[in-house]
Amino acid sequence: MLTAGRRAVVLVGGPVAPYSRAIRIARALAAEGFGVEIAAIATAGLPDREAVAGPAPGSTGQPEPEPTSIGRIEIHRYRPSGMWAWIGASDAAGTGGAPPDGTGVARRRGPRRRLLGLVRPVARPALALRRWLLWPHTVRGWWATLARDLEPADLYHACGTLTIAAALEARQRSARGPSGLRPGVIYDAIDDAAESNQAMAMPGPIRRRHARTEAGWARAADAVVTVNEALAKRLAARWRLANLPLVVPNLPEPLPPSALANRPDHLRVAARLPRATRVVLFHGRLGGGRGLDAAAEAVLAIPDAALVLMGFGPGADAALARDRDPRFAGRHATLPARHPDEVVAWVASADVAILPLPLLSMNQRLASPSKFWEALAAGTPVVVVAGLEVMERLVRDHDLGAVAISGEPADLVPAIRTVLDRLAIEGEAWRARIARTSAERFGWPPVASRYRALARDVSGR
Repeated sequence: MLTAGRRAVVLVGGPVAPYSRAIRIARALAAEGFGVEIAAIATAGLPDREAVAGPAPGSTGQPEPEPTSIGRIEIHRYRPSGMWAWIGASDAAGTGGAPPDGTGVARRRGPRRRLLGLVRPVARPALALRRWLLWPHTVRGWWATLARDLEPADLYHACGTLTIAAALEARQRSARGPSGLRPGVIYDAIDDAAESNQAMAMPGPIRRRHARTEAGWARAADAVVTVNEALAKRLAARWRLANLPLVVPNLPEPLPPSALANRPDHLRVAARLPRATRVVLFHGRLGGGRGLDAAAEAVLAIPDAALVLMGFGPGADAALARDRDPRFAGRHATLPARHPDEVVAWVASADVAILPLPLLSMNQRLASPSKFWEALAAGTPVVVVAGLEVMERLVRDHDLGAVAISGEPADLVPAIRTVLDRLAIEGEAWRARIARTSAERFGWPPVASRYRALARDVSGR
C-alpha cells in the first residue's frame, strides 16, 4: 500500500498547540500511506519540530492499514520572515508597529509601551483600515517562509482561508511531487470566512473584495471540503463550484467502549469542586463572541452548579479574573486545554456541555464546532441557542439536550435546568443513548474513509 516517498502537507494558519482537525486529517492521510507534515506558525514556548502519534486502530475508517503502511506525522512550525513578519507581528501583539523579536512576538518595553498605549486609541481607525486592506497580513510573513523552506509534496491540505494561497503557490512551484505526479490541493473551508464575525466588521466593499479573492482560491483548488451540509451548499453556490464540497465534520476519533464504562471525574478533581457540584462545561477557544459572560451569570442562578471553562485563547485572562471574583467563588473555574486525544474523556465528566454562541453572523449560525461533536461522543447532553441552525436541528431531531430560546442568562437558565433535571431521572440511560447516537450516526471512521478516497483521487493515486 505504501508508495515510496509519498508526502502530504497539512497547512494551518496557527501554532497547532494542538489543533484537533489538523491532527485528525493528518492521521487519515498517514493511514493512506503518506508521510505527513503539519506546517504551522512558530510561536514562543513550542518546539519548531514535534512528532505526532499515528492513527489509533479503528480510527481512520476501513480497511485498516497494515502498520508498515502508516506514514510518519510531524509538526513543523515556521517563523515568519521579511517585511510582512514585522507588520503581522505588530498587529498580533497589539502594538501597532513594534518590531518582532526572535520569537515573532513584538517587543513592548518601558517608555515605548506607554507611548503606544497613548497613541493606539487615536490610531485605532487607521489600524483597522490597515487590517482590512492588507488582509491576511498576519500570515503573509509565514507564507514567505513557506515559499522558501517548505519541501514539495504530493498533496496539500489547506485548513482555512489563511492557508489556501500558500498551498496553491506550493503546487505552482513544483510541477511534480515526490512521487512524480502533479501535486493536488484540497481547500478545507473550516468556516464561512466572508460571513464570519470579523469579516462582518469590515466595510462592505472591502469584505466583498476579499470574498471574491477567496472564491478564486476555492475554484483553483482541486477539491473543497467543509464541516457540514449547510455550509457545503452555501459555499458551493457563492463560489460557483461544479461539485458540492465533501462534508468532513469535526468529529472526534472514537474512544474504545471501555473508556466511558466508568465515567471519569476529571473536571471536578482538576477544578477542586465537590463531588455533588453539577458541572456545566464550555471547552475550546476562549474569547469574545462566545457567550461566556452570559453562561457564567446563568450558572449562578442554578444551585449546586459551576461553570467550568477548559481551553485557550485571548479570553483566558478574563476567565481567570472571573475565577477570582468573589461573586463566582466556587461557581466558576478555568482549566487549561487538553490534548485532542484526551478531550472526550474529560468532557465525559461534565453534566452539561453548553454552547451559548450569540447569533452574530451567518457563519456562527451555521457552526458545528468540534466541542459539539466531542460532547455527543462523550454522552454529555448539550445546551445550544435557538438560531444556531445546524446544532439546533440535530439536538431536536436526536434528543441530544435542550435548546435555549436565546443566549441571554435568563433564557439559558431554564435550558440548563431542563437537562440537569432530566439527568436526575434518566441519568446514564440518556447519556448512553447520546453516545450511541454519536457512534452510529456521527462516527469519524466512515468520514475518514470518504476523505481518504478524495485524497487518493486528488493526489493521482
